[in-house]
Amino acid sequence: MISPKLETASLNYIGGEWVDAADHEVVKLPYDGSRVGEVPRAEIAAVDRAVAAAHKALGPMREMGNCDRADLLLRIAELMKRDQAEYAQLICAETGKPAKEARVEAERSLATLQAAAHEARQLHGEVVPMDFAAMGKGRMALTVREPLGVIGCITPFNVPLNLALHKVAPALAAGNAVVHKPATKTPLSAARLARTMEEAGAPKGAYNLITGSGARIGMAMAEHPGIAMLTFTGSPEVGRAIRSRAGFKKVTLELGNNSAVIVEPGADLSTAVARSTQGAFAHSGQVCISVQRVFADRSIAPEFVERLKASAEGLKIGHPYEESTDISSLIDETEAIRIEQWIAEAVDGGARVVTGGKRRFATVAPAVLTDVPVDCRISRQEAFGPVVAVYAYDRLDDAIERANATPYGLQAGIFTNDIQTAFRAARKLDVGGVMINDIPMWRADHMPYGGVKESGTGREGPRYAIEEMTEMKLICWKV
Repeated sequence: MISPKLETASLNYIGGEWVDAADHEVVKLPYDGSRVGEVPRAEIAAVDRAVAAAHKALGPMREMGNCDRADLLLRIAELMKRDQAEYAQLICAETGKPAKEARVEAERSLATLQAAAHEARQLHGEVVPMDFAAMGKGRMALTVREPLGVIGCITPFNVPLNLALHKVAPALAAGNAVVHKPATKTPLSAARLARTMEEAGAPKGAYNLITGSGARIGMAMAEHPGIAMLTFTGSPEVGRAIRSRAGFKKVTLELGNNSAVIVEPGADLSTAVARSTQGAFAHSGQVCISVQRVFADRSIAPEFVERLKASAEGLKIGHPYEESTDISSLIDETEAIRIEQWIAEAVDGGARVVTGGKRRFATVAPAVLTDVPVDCRISRQEAFGPVVAVYAYDRLDDAIERANATPYGLQAGIFTNDIQTAFRAARKLDVGGVMINDIPMWRADHMPYGGVKESGTGREGPRYAIEEMTEMKLICWKV
């Protein structure tokens, strides 16, 4: 069992100074509501102060060479590696995800920083062949990529450290300065990151942390004229509100999904079941690319359901600090009640609960459903909880059409031994990424990541985020 160090003295970090506020937010362990920390509840004036500090840091950040920014990110990575156990403890305590999952997040955060450092070193433009056209004869041109300015980063509760670094690290790699607003319920790892930034020698104001109300602070960031770009991960409702208030600033949004997996005849069923179990129930399904729907060919669907039932029932539900725990709680009891209601709605519509679905406080037992109507929320919306629906299909094209029949399009997966089938499905699935012989929840931190439709706009992954966070400038001269 782990015993997290309480961060009761955490403060905001603005312009290289530690800043308190009149009011504070208590951070609680979602599993049982016990207190694990406290952070300031910043007022909107803190946004002005943070943006001003970030603007002061833009000069030093722009003057740093690519190699210098890379070295800064690598120093941050080395310090986080040294303190990895502490980071994992904080992630576990604030999110309620099992300790072993928290350690994976802390480890992946290092990869994100390392990838951003690598991309910082090779940030480049290109030579433009001006004599492509006759009017360009006698001229030469090249492009350079320049930082946008101040990047506002609003990050979610479910992966509070690594998803923060997917925004913060590329922003710094590109020479920008950052104002970071972590999720209200999970600010502890971000507060620890601020201490690491200071220890690593980041220029004062390059990284600024503000904790408090998402509705107030986040919307103030969206409207602030001093922020050049806003990058947000969270719900579609909030994403739409941010985009509507952002004016002309650049916005990237990662908003969620209703992830589908297709299992074809002849696929390795053991692997498909094991990976679908992991994909559906890791962190109690609170991942935007969690497996929520599985389309299994009718010839194998009964066996798939029975194996998935046994696999789900083999997961251990318990306290997140226990090393043997596979399933702990959702982020709060309100979300657990919502999942309970979604399952009840499906059952009222004719669905069958194969296993799970029972709630105790904020914990919901992993649920496997069949016969779920297409108009139920589980079939169409993002559950963000430990529930997966299995549907039988007769033709692959029907499965693809049903997989596409949601407002979302982040990632999908297909299990098949036929390469032509795999690529035909990949081309027809209306998503940002397709995983062949794996689940949509699989993600390497350096790959391009983002969705279509209501899953958002823009791409993450350090190389691709840096492209979003820089502006191309053309320099042309007459020779």
